[in-house]
Amino acid sequence: MSSLFEHLREGAGPVWHDYVRHPFVQALADGTLSRAAFSNFLVQDYLFLVQYARAYALLAYKLEDLPDIQAALETAKALIETEMPLHVKYCACWGIAEPEMRAAPPALELLAYTRYVLEVGFTGDALELLAALAPCIAGYAEIGAWAAAKTGPVNPYFDWIETYTGSAYLESVNASMAMIERIGATSGAEARLPRLQAIFTQATRLEAAFWNTGWALQS
Repeated sequence: MSSLFEHLREGAGPVWHDYVRHPFVQALADGTLSRAAFSNFLVQDYLFLVQYARAYALLAYKLEDLPDIQAALETAKALIETEMPLHVKYCACWGIAEPEMRAAPPALELLAYTRYVLEVGFTGDALELLAALAPCIAGYAEIGAWAAAKTGPVNPYFDWIETYTGSAYLESVNASMAMIERIGATSGAEARLPRLQAIFTQATRLEAAFWNTGWALQS
């Protein structure tokens, strides 16, 4: 029997493929992505991380068991205290300073995606929010593995790709996947599959659209 995540991933059908094989991802993997496209994506990704941390803080509120609450809060804290500083440091190598990113206007794709995830969190329960969060964390691991197999150190985006194949990131993916399976088992996931699938697929569609914050500038 497939896991809940595997069921949702398969149920998303071509929408999942459009996300993990978006033209932006393919150009990233073969090194043909323009600097302008990548830089704009990095700026929007900074703004995304702020909202992603908020979503995990909201998830902590929605959860009931203390270990799960602690895990969600630790994820939010790691995003703020570890992931974002690393992102800022990486962006500095591309000539992008944090004040510039903080002052940047959010793209429509960013607003649509993050507002959707937060709305699911506000109106639904923890399992529904986990379904909305899953495409991001699991999808980047899949993209990282695929891109890493196609590229090498000469690719200017090699370091970015490597981030999503590293042990630290994969540990966070495994923890998130274990949580959605655990919460699903105690929250009647099987009887709620149509709703969970709708959330997961829509979040995947919006995640795919988020690549366009960079791809729109591809020359």
